[in-house]
Formats: sequence, structure tokens, C-alpha cells
Amino acid sequence: MRENDMLEKEEIFSKVLRAGRRTYFFDVRATKADDYYITITESKKFTEEDGSFHFKKHKIYLYKEDFSAFAEILEEMTSYVLNHKGEEVISERHQKDFKKEYGSDKAETQRSSFTDIDFDDI
Repeated sequence: MRENDMLEKEEIFSKVLRAGRRTYFFDVRATKADDYYITITESKKFTEEDGSFHFKKHKIYLYKEDFSAFAEILEEMTSYVLNHKGEEVISERHQKDFKKEYGSDKAETQRSSFTDIDFDDI
């Protein structure tokens, strides 16, 4: 079989979800027996100090016999998180317009507990 034929047969249907530095690829692929399965790939971009970058990828293979149980547990887990924490993203890193406020009580407490050190004392 030619390489192009292999690629066409391998990727049947695909969707992409871009989420900040992460990208998720959902692909329907075919087995050698021409049955279908799903791969879910997480690709995360890492930038080096010199401006170059690389990606780390993690892949899950999901076969038809596991679809029902996987979907059931995924639904249960996502419902649990949303019911207990809501849809609002709490992590500061995920807030696009996040700016550290130095006037907040937490920042004031941290600054007031800091001991002034003069380097001449060392």
C-alpha cells in the first residue's frame, strides 16, 4: 500500500481543540482489520529561553469496547467538578487579564511579614 493511501485510511475524521498552550487532537483512525478507534492527543508547547520551542505530546487510544464506560466516567467526573466548583476558572494562570494586585490583604500580609535586610549587615 502506498504511503498516501495509508495516511488517508489512518485518519478518518478529526477535530482540534486549542486551549492556551495546549492543543487537543481527536482523531478517528482505522485498525488493520478496518475497524475504528479514537486517539486523543494532548500537545503542549514549551518555549525555551532562546525563543525556540518544542512540543510534548501524550496520546490515549480508545477502542469501541471502552466507549460507553469511558463516556460514562468522563460525564461523571466533569459533572462532579462543575457541581462542586462551578464553571469559573479559579487558577490565576488561566485568566487572560490577570494582574497581581498589591493592595490586596494577602499581598499586604506578605509584605508586612517581610523583614528588611540591609546587605551591609551580612
